[in-house]
Amino acid sequence: MPPSSAVLVTKVKVQLKLAIARLRMVQKRDEALAKQQRRAMAQLLDVGKVDSARIRVENIIRSDIATELHEILELYCELLLARAGLLEAPTCDPGLEEAVKSIIYAAPKTEIKELSQVRTLLAEKFGKEFVLNAMENTDGKVSEKVVKKLSVTPPKEELVVGYLEEIAKAYGVNWPKRPKPDLGDVPDLLDDDDDDDDDENPSGGQAQANLEAPLATEDPEDSEAEAREELSKATPPRNFGPSLPLHVNPPSPSTENIRPKVTLNSLELKPSKRPAKASVAPKPAEPKGGIASGIPDVDELAARFAALKR
Repeated sequence: MPPSSAVLVTKVKVQLKLAIARLRMVQKRDEALAKQQRRAMAQLLDVGKVDSARIRVENIIRSDIATELHEILELYCELLLARAGLLEAPTCDPGLEEAVKSIIYAAPKTEIKELSQVRTLLAEKFGKEFVLNAMENTDGKVSEKVVKKLSVTPPKEELVVGYLEEIAKAYGVNWPKRPKPDLGDVPDLLDDDDDDDDDENPSGGQAQANLEAPLATEDPEDSEAEAREELSKATPPRNFGPSLPLHVNPPSPSTENIRPKVTLNSLELKPSKRPAKASVAPKPAEPKGGIASGIPDVDELAARFAALKR
């Protein structure tokens, strides 16, 4: 006798929680391994073994694609767990169809055993024909991202070069090799003939004295008007005034977008830095008179008045 719908949904919920925990653990493991592999790629680029780095970097790309796939499947598992009540219906709810079919499609092609258990329970719930349609993706309900992440096509040349450039930039490796610009000799900015010129040309010394002399006094109203006019023409610096609470940060790089950018009206926005916290000034020490504001107490005032009367 097949289990009731409520019992089956309870089993699915348990396996979904286990699958979410396993997916997060695998993602952390893959991230740690990816850091080691990137460091090894930087060493290969540093010693000039570019061909070897181009081949090995494909493993890093494949690992990043698997991590992105696990993130998508984790979201689908959380969605099914949040809408577990809809699984009790005799047919698959349209709001869950993409998540259910994506998990059924991807479970046999991943290393997560808990997803295979979820797939078995979903097949028991919705039937064999439903599973076959999901595996073949006849109706196109499986997520396009999941299908793309599970494809075995080799990465494009642009993606490989982009990965190598980002790894070299992160670890400070000069790749591709860029020739250092020739700035030439340092010019001699010291003029040793100043004293000789002053001796030979006395008028030059007089001009220098005139420049060093204080300027003639001008009308303060005219100078103030000119200052206001210059101030109205001046452009304030970008960091003038209080900083806005909005901080723009680009999304994390992925295999689909190795160099993410944030644009507004075809203008690229740079990541904004949070303003540093202002240092709190120390509180002034309280006067010995007893009042924190520095006002002397009544006895001290009375003593002062008595001294003035004398």
